[in-house]
Amino acid sequence: MTTDQRTDVTELIYRLYACMDESRFADLHSVFADDISVRTPGGLASGRDAVVAQATRGHSTGHRVQHFVHNPIVRLDGDHATVRADVIVTFTPEGQHAPAPQYTLSERFHYETVRTPEGWRVSHVDGTPVWTVGTRPQAGQAG
Repeated sequence: MTTDQRTDVTELIYRLYACMDESRFADLHSVFADDISVRTPGGLASGRDAVVAQATRGHSTGHRVQHFVHNPIVRLDGDHATVRADVIVTFTPEGQHAPAPQYTLSERFHYETVRTPEGWRVSHVDGTPVWTVGTRPQAGQAG
């Protein structure tokens, strides 16, 4: 594996969360493979449109969302790569000056990625909660 390939796959994971943090859910289509499948605390989904819809529902809570991705370990095998990373996500009420998060979740993720003619894409996501603090806001809930 070259350093460039590892960097490309790691950046793909970072882009996934930047899209969600910035509510750019339509941009997730350029991160996910057509046949993506996910299992996260947000539920199960298969197919790019269904996964984008799930991400939109789970992160459209009237709160600012911020993902912290750390400890990514990338293993490459030709046009496939696996990634293991820890992610901490916070949900902070909108409209407050420097508020504390209402909800914080730590998860361990395992990703599968594939190299396509358009570049690397996430083909599978499996997330397992490690710990939580606070009460998770529901979709459409204002802060």
